[in-house]
Amino acid sequence: MPNKGMQHAGHVLRWALVLSTLHVAYGDVSYSFPEEMKRGTVIGNIAKDLGLEVGRLSARKARIDTEGDTRRYCDINLSKGDLTVAERIDREALCGKKASCVLKLDLVLENPLELHRVSLHIQDINDNPPLFTKDVIKMEIHESKAKGARFSLDEARDADIGENAVKEYILQNNDHFLFHFETKSGGRKSCELVLEKELDREIEQEISLILTALDGGAPQRSGTVVIHVTVLDANDNAPVFSQAAYKASLPENSPLGTTVITVSATDADEGDYGEVTYELNHVLDKNRHAFSLDQKAGEVKVNGPLDFEEESSYEIQLSAKDRLGLASYSTLTIEITDVNDNSPVIFLKSLTNAIPENTPPGTEVGIINVQDRDSEINKQVHCSIQQNAPFKLVPSIKNYYSLVTTAELDRELVSDYNITITATDEGSPPLSSSKSVHLSVADVNDNPPVFEEQSYNAYVTENNKPGSTLCSVSALDPDWRQNGTVIYSLLSGEVNGAPVSSYLSVNGDTGLIHAVRSLDYEQFRSFKVHVMARDNGSPPLSSNVTVSVFITDVNDNCPQILYPAPEGHSFMTELVPKAAHAGSLVSKVIAVDADSGQNAWLSYHIVKSTDPGLFTISLHSGEIRTQRDISESDNMKQNLIVAVKDNGQPSLSATCSMYLLISDNLAEVPELKDMSYDETNSKLTSYLIIALVSVSTFFLTFIIVILGVRFCRRRKPRLLFDGAVAIPSAYLPPNYAEVDGTGTLRSTYNYDAYLTTGSRTSDFKFVRSYNDNTLPADQTLKKSPTDFAELFGDNNGSPEVG
Repeated sequence: MPNKGMQHAGHVLRWALVLSTLHVAYGDVSYSFPEEMKRGTVIGNIAKDLGLEVGRLSARKARIDTEGDTRRYCDINLSKGDLTVAERIDREALCGKKASCVLKLDLVLENPLELHRVSLHIQDINDNPPLFTKDVIKMEIHESKAKGARFSLDEARDADIGENAVKEYILQNNDHFLFHFETKSGGRKSCELVLEKELDREIEQEISLILTALDGGAPQRSGTVVIHVTVLDANDNAPVFSQAAYKASLPENSPLGTTVITVSATDADEGDYGEVTYELNHVLDKNRHAFSLDQKAGEVKVNGPLDFEEESSYEIQLSAKDRLGLASYSTLTIEITDVNDNSPVIFLKSLTNAIPENTPPGTEVGIINVQDRDSEINKQVHCSIQQNAPFKLVPSIKNYYSLVTTAELDRELVSDYNITITATDEGSPPLSSSKSVHLSVADVNDNPPVFEEQSYNAYVTENNKPGSTLCSVSALDPDWRQNGTVIYSLLSGEVNGAPVSSYLSVNGDTGLIHAVRSLDYEQFRSFKVHVMARDNGSPPLSSNVTVSVFITDVNDNCPQILYPAPEGHSFMTELVPKAAHAGSLVSKVIAVDADSGQNAWLSYHIVKSTDPGLFTISLHSGEIRTQRDISESDNMKQNLIVAVKDNGQPSLSATCSMYLLISDNLAEVPELKDMSYDETNSKLTSYLIIALVSVSTFFLTFIIVILGVRFCRRRKPRLLFDGAVAIPSAYLPPNYAEVDGTGTLRSTYNYDAYLTTGSRTSDFKFVRSYNDNTLPADQTLKKSPTDFAELFGDNNGSPEVG
């Protein structure tokens, strides 16, 4: 027998030279090539044959799908477009004895979805030798058989077809038999031994012959069988089947033991010569155990599992033999009918994961393929998807479906979908299967940070330490990862002409706002800044919020005495008429405090005086009045030391000296120079001379004024000072606002200062009444707490960073 490996290699080389494309039409392509090609062998350039761009094959996810078979016989080279052999292809295993063996493949491309049918015509090679069903054929021939008698033999079976099938037989040379081989109608081959010379049992009881079967392949293959002939006495009738051919039909999955058909044959002989036995002949190995035949009764029964999808029909040769070896033959064809016993199978061919949340409706995100191994109506499948997900299945080419979106996706609402795809066939009863597909939604930066509050208020006490925390802002961004990471920053702007960054800073990660430096309530009481929250997306999104910073006062400013206010070494002296009665207003200490609220509530106290019982000072207004009538015994020169205290905690204070001169006439003041500061006597004397000369000029007018004042005093003996001292604007510091009852100036008091010549070193003041709007002596500062309720609420005039 020729070496099978050498024969196969030579045949493959011969076929490799004749690979060719059969045709390309309507997007389909066919190739013809021999079986048993080596893996990696190029069948053809499918990209060129279909007019596809080789460079786009990988991007379009080109692949080969085989319908109804999980084995991959072919692959596509994405870089060259070649269709190559991926697995050994055995034509006999795929198609058996069929004249034409075609393997159907699908070339699938995506974006857009494209399907091409590829037909592979598998050509037979001579890789199988002829085989007999038995190694020895035993025959019993009666010696009475006449010359020319014919005896049927089982033909040799060759799995190959066409020229590679059995072509001829060679019988060993002998004296009695010839071999006759012919093809009859219907394609059945007849093998017979022809008696060329009568047998003589007495001369030769047994004859052994060797029969060789040869196929028509190149190289040629062969198979042999030994024919053992036993010469018997005469048996001149062979069994005859009731039908030349039998047909039967039964559904797949029929239970074991099911009777398919009962065959019968009769023999005209009597006795042992007429006893018939039945046998199955020429059954392929893969079908050998599917059926059994009762040798006596002729019943054909199901002996193994039947599957329409594996084999839809069986053709079995039956033989009926008598005891002496005479036989006749018949053919049994069994058709297997389909039963809906296969559920649809869902294959996920492509899936986009994750899906951007801004994907427009109608976008294809996946491709599925549904297959059902049943036939006809049992193979018709429809697919559905659950209704509570924004996806749907759109039928595409053949049994492919596209999974597309039906609505806009929002990762912040739903970040993952587990959808169930159900495929149901139209069999009776219908069968279905399901497949779960997990889809995740990818984040897109579509949400700006949102502050938890519409605005923020921060309260800080002045003189704070640099770096102290004022407040915290917080913004939330529902996006994912860097798209939801919030960074805080101050928007550029100015506060009192300085950059906002010189006052405040914000922690970019936590949103804590810190003071860069110490703040001063007296400089400004409040200001506004704008904080921006920005995410880390691309492009980034942001939002702003206003932070109002309110500075609360601390008692860090001592009262400032405006009057009397020494300038250099000068001092101011006020004249007090000798006729002044108790309660007369003789002067007023005027002070202000840069603080606010109770820190600016001032109280006045005489801490030292020349005559402790002569003068008193109003606790809240600072007005100095006589405590009793002035007598002649009182010292002409009175010196008062007044302390001004605020109401802060701790309290701060300032002191001043008030010089009073009890006199009706400047001429009565011979020692005025003693009240001066330590300056040169010559300069003071010159100023006093000039002052005396000037005052004497108006002496008479002065006397009249004094008399008028005393007259008014007598008419209103218990009233407080009803005039006022006018303080020149030069005494008032800038940026001091009027605050009623807090020790600052009241508009109801007017003060006029009459200065002598050389007022740089000595001052005299005379008072007169301007109105009757006097303040009762027992009135104290009264201010309800509600007067300060809007201390931090009024932002008018506050600096704002914009």
